[in-house]
Amino acid sequence: MHVVIDKVKYNVIINKKVKTKNTYIRVNKDLDIVVSTNYFTTNRYIIDLIDSNINRIKNMINTNIKKKENNDGFFYLGKKYNIIYKDIKKIEFDNDNVYFSKDFDIYKWYRMKAMELFSERLLYNYNNYSIKLPKPSLRIRKMTSRWGVCNVRSHVITINLELIKRDIKYLDYVIIHELAHLKHADHSSLFWQLVEDNMKDYKKYKKEMRDF
Repeated sequence: MHVVIDKVKYNVIINKKVKTKNTYIRVNKDLDIVVSTNYFTTNRYIIDLIDSNINRIKNMINTNIKKKENNDGFFYLGKKYNIIYKDIKKIEFDNDNVYFSKDFDIYKWYRMKAMELFSERLLYNYNNYSIKLPKPSLRIRKMTSRWGVCNVRSHVITINLELIKRDIKYLDYVIIHELAHLKHADHSSLFWQLVEDNMKDYKKYKKEMRDF
């Protein structure tokens, strides 16, 4: 099961136990929404419960993102910044630091920037692709095991929100990779040839991304 919050798709993990009397919602470190509930609770009830607690879930998501940023640093477009809390209403950058208030919605900011940049790069790469393809639409979601997914039937390309933290060259590689699936659904030699036609150094970026 999954839910879409502000155009980002999140996995819903349901743990059902007969002895559990109440239903609890939490967000784990991978930003999955974890629901612990009674064995007989219906999925419809869980969906309605998530909807009625959507603001609390957003806060939990944002809190987990901040915890990760505090531990690992703040990353944006391939650069790491030191976090400095400041009583301001927006986010500000200098050479090595990023400034925002403790209640600043980092999750919302990342999502907004991703929607702007991913849309722009998808359109650019689509318009400059070596062959004519069906025009895709874009979805953005948090994924733990994949950088991108292409639905060849609906022509929907889904991109991992985490790419907003990486250098733009990796975003372009993922987009070019997923666009190639609109022609070749598998990973055949023809598929990889099409990727190479549109990005000569794709093997380098593919290898580097394995280390992320």
